[in-house]
Order: sequence, then structure tokens, then C-alpha cells
Amino acid sequence: MTIDSHDSDPRSDASTLDAPTPVNPEGSAKRSGAEKVSGRRAFMGVAGSLAVGGVLAANPGVANAARGRGVDDLLDGFDSSRRDPRASPLDHELRLRALRVRVEAAVDDFEEPIAPHPDNGDEARYRNKIGTDTRGLPHDARGEVDLAAYRVAARAHASREWDDFEAIPLGGTRKFVNPIGTLAVSLIGKTPAQIGVPPAPALASAQKASEAVEVYWKALLRDVPFESYASSSDVEDALEEIDRLSGYSGPRVGGRVTLDTLFRGSVTYVDPRDRSGKTARHVVPPGVLDGPYISQFLLRDIPYGPQVIGGAIRTALPGNDFQTDYAEWLAVQNGRAPTRSIAFDPVRRYISTGRDLAEYVHGGASSFWGAALLLGAARSATPGVPGGIAAPLSPTNPYLTSETQASAAATFALAYLQGLLPFGTSRAVRAAYWQKWFVHRSIRPEAYGGLVHRRLANDAREYPLHDDILSSLAVELTFDTFGSYLLPQAFPEGAPIHGSYPGGAAAIAGVNVTLLKAFFDEDHVIEDPFVPDPADPTRLVPYSGPPLTVGGELNKLATNAAFGRNWAGIHWRTDAAASLALGEEVAISLLRDERRTFREPFEGFTFTRFDGTRVTV
Repeated sequence: MTIDSHDSDPRSDASTLDAPTPVNPEGSAKRSGAEKVSGRRAFMGVAGSLAVGGVLAANPGVANAARGRGVDDLLDGFDSSRRDPRASPLDHELRLRALRVRVEAAVDDFEEPIAPHPDNGDEARYRNKIGTDTRGLPHDARGEVDLAAYRVAARAHASREWDDFEAIPLGGTRKFVNPIGTLAVSLIGKTPAQIGVPPAPALASAQKASEAVEVYWKALLRDVPFESYASSSDVEDALEEIDRLSGYSGPRVGGRVTLDTLFRGSVTYVDPRDRSGKTARHVVPPGVLDGPYISQFLLRDIPYGPQVIGGAIRTALPGNDFQTDYAEWLAVQNGRAPTRSIAFDPVRRYISTGRDLAEYVHGGASSFWGAALLLGAARSATPGVPGGIAAPLSPTNPYLTSETQASAAATFALAYLQGLLPFGTSRAVRAAYWQKWFVHRSIRPEAYGGLVHRRLANDAREYPLHDDILSSLAVELTFDTFGSYLLPQAFPEGAPIHGSYPGGAAAIAGVNVTLLKAFFDEDHVIEDPFVPDPADPTRLVPYSGPPLTVGGELNKLATNAAFGRNWAGIHWRTDAAASLALGEEVAISLLRDERRTFREPFEGFTFTRFDGTRVTV
């Protein structure tokens, strides 16, 4: 199964940070037919050797075929020895085809090479592990990890064994999130080790400092409505400072950070020209810079059969900021449960500030399931009232040209897609968490804020932070506002207890949005867009501006969901950006294996990747 890259869609904008270059979505050079056959034979030899006492061993002829004569011989053996005389030939053929598809998919997935997995070197670089995520372990009064506890954790990271993780001493009551779950075998698609991401920015780097400056500004600006940015002097200060940062990898227009690019999302790929996997390539997905900051898919009421999921959400009141007190910060680093909670606004409203977006992504919102329902639902018959988007299905859908057949839950309809979305979610989490636990273990922004505080408040010169963060206006204003240099958190508990890089929520966004783009017409223009009323965010008003497309707003949905966690102070730009690319790769591998199963005449799923290139899977 091949994946073909097409030229960038000329309608997709030119806002990529680097010119889009075709990336092989399978992560390796295409293999010749002879190489694939050779791989299948090797695989079947292994399969046969493991089948002693099992189904294959029950018939010596079939077992011999499995040991080295290839897939065709294996299937011939099953065809002759396992035929059910009561079954019709067509039923037997279907059963045999299922075996062929499963075996060939397994072999082709196996033949994908292990990706390079370079880390940023911080864990080996610092004896006191200040560049590593150690939250949940016991820490001293400086916030540095107990090294004996760290060594027990390191043993578990190396062995990947349940009992070794059970032996890790906790500093509080919070538990490590699902490390062994990442080692579950996925029956379709790639394994986590076959997908690479570039290393996270190093602790002392200019890029890490730039991302820290950005999240400090986001914390300070959480309560400023997006529609009010043009009149905010604080936003103007943020623009000026972020624009000067040499390590900043976010969107620019004409080389400058502007009101239209500030805090907007980006995506980070491994540069395919660097076989070491160390070089990152930063792009802005088509549509992300168009129109309002918040995607249309986060504003509309979602029709769910006879029910409706409201677009107005529960929001936190302004000023709900946590971990700016050192004792509270240290308790959270040790994994203790928070002692304070969020105070919520009793009136629901539409997402209009960074704090609103942070709260939206705090729990399990219906973002992507809801997007699928909105795409398939009819438009409102009442002018000025939001309804569904009524997007056409992808032009590649074979049922669009059928004279007598309609798609349903089995294949190619909305109900079929709804089954793939949560499945893709679990596979994206496996891929992202595998990287978190067994490769990167990258420091969280809240822990980095502790280093900033000790460096500036206690003159801790041994913490090698870049001058861009130490001299930051955002950090100075944080101290003026909160009395410490700690990074204000929107969640009382801070981040989950696992490393920062890559981001799990962002990987979920990447896989789900890619699946949605594969099933619907990305070029469809949304005919009745809305925005929150700047004077009253409990209501929506019509949007007027450049056209908004399904593909662009889905890309914006992905970046809103991913970067919403940055608004909370628990993730970096790179966490979100690299995870969107990782999730996209997971989706491509799932679609590739799903395509094998179809009997409809189908040329493949065609859609636009986050880097603007068109691919057919």
C-alpha cells in the first residue's frame, strides 16, 4: 500500500514557515516488491516457529508453509486444509481474504523501520536532573529530585516492567499516568517506536527560553478577550517581546510576529533530509491564520440525535491562578493533591479568552466527535441561528457515484467514522505517551518556572537558563502581579504526572482532525460562520471576513485543542506542534490498514496534511 504525495493545493495559503516539502508519510523509502516478499517470508518463518502447539502446528503442511514459503503458500495451506464443507465458496473466500489482509497488513507494518529517537541530552547533562520531568517523586526544599528515588524511576524507564514501576517511591498521592499502557500491541497501524519526533528544545537553549516567554505571556493575558487584542497595551508588549526572540518557532508574516499570528498554532515535523531525526521543520497549517482565533467547531451547538450539546461552556472566573506560592508549587511537584479548586462563572458563555480555552481542554470535551456531527448535520433553517455545517463527503467516497447503494455504519459513512475517532485517540495516546516515558521525559513549564524563580529570587546561578527568559518583561510582570517568578497555572493540580513532550492532547487532536479531513470535503466553505459577541460572550453574532473552509477550520480546531493546554501553563509550543504531526502519522497508518479491508472501488483517502501537501492513502 503506497501513499502518494501531490502538489500543495494552491488554495491552502502560503503561511508555512518553511516551504512545504513532500514528506513520506510512511516514514521510510518505498520498498520494492521483491523486498516485501522477502520480508513476508522472514516474518512467516518467525510466525511458524512461534506456532508450535497452536493452530498452524495442527497441520504440518500449513506450518511448513508458514516457516518460509511465503504468504501465498500459507493461504493455500489454509484453503486446502481448513475449508468448512458446510460453507459456501463465497463465504470461505471471504474468510480467506480476511486472513490475507491481516497477514499482509501485519507484515507491511512490521517492515516499517524503527524511527530514530534522539533526545535533547538534558537527562544525561545535569546530575541533579533539573532538565528532566521528575514530578511525583520526592523533592528537597529547592525543588530538586531525591536522586535515590530518581534512580529507581530510571530503572523502570529502562526495563519497562510493571514491577519496576510499582517500586518507585512517590512524593505524594498522585500516580504516574499509564506508562505500561504504551506497550500494548496495536493490531493495526504502526507501533509507537516506528514514529519519530525531533528532540525537545534543551533546557538552556534560546528556543526553550522563547517558549517559556510565550507561556508566561499567555498566563498574563488569559483574561483578555481575543477580540480585544488590538486595543490591549499588554498584548502590544507581548508582541514586541516575542518578535525579538531568536529561538521563537511560531508563525510570522513577513518575518514578524503580528496580531494575526500571535499565539496561533504551528506544526513541527522531523526534517526528512536529516536521517538522524534531530532537525525540526516548522510549518503553519492552511487556514490557521484565517479569521478568528477560535475554530467554528468550538462555538456551535452540536446536534446529537434528539439532543443538543451546547456550544456555550462552563468557564473559570478571572484570577483563578495557581502555584504562584512556592509552598503550593513544591507540594504539586512532589505529587500532592491540590488544596485549592477553580471558582467557576455561574453563567455559561462561548470561548472568548485564553482562560476559557484552557478550561475547555481541561477535561473530556466532545471536540472531534462533535465536529463529525456538525459536519454531517443540516444547516439551520432560521437565519442568524447556528446549525450544522452540511459539509459534503470527500470526493473520493465511492458511494457518491453509486446509482443504487448508500454507505452506512459498515464503511464510508458518518457512523463508520465515529467508530474510528475514539480508536485513533487511544492509538495516538499510546504513541505520545511512549515517547514521554521511554525517550524524552522533558521538563514541564511549571517545573521550569521553579528554576526561573530560584535563579532570580535566590541567585541560583547553577541553573543554566538562557538570558531571554531571565531578562523577560513577562517574567518581571509576573513577579509584580503575583510576588514570585513562578509560572501561574490555570489548573490547581498543574500537569498530569508524566513528561511534557510530546503532548497527549495534541496527538489526539492530530489523529482525529486527520481522520475528519480524510472523510469530508476540505474545500467546502462554511456558509454561516459565527463569533462570540465582543460585548456579550453569552451569545454569538455572524462573522464577516475572509471565507472559512472546512479544512482550515479543522486545522484550527487541532491547534486550538493542542495549544489550549499551553494557555493553562502545562505545555510548551513544541509539545503541541510536534504532537500534531505525530497524531497525523498515526492516522495515516490507520487509514492505510483500513483501506486494505474495503471491497468498494476506492482509489484511496485524499486530504491535505498539516504542512499543506496533498496525499492519497
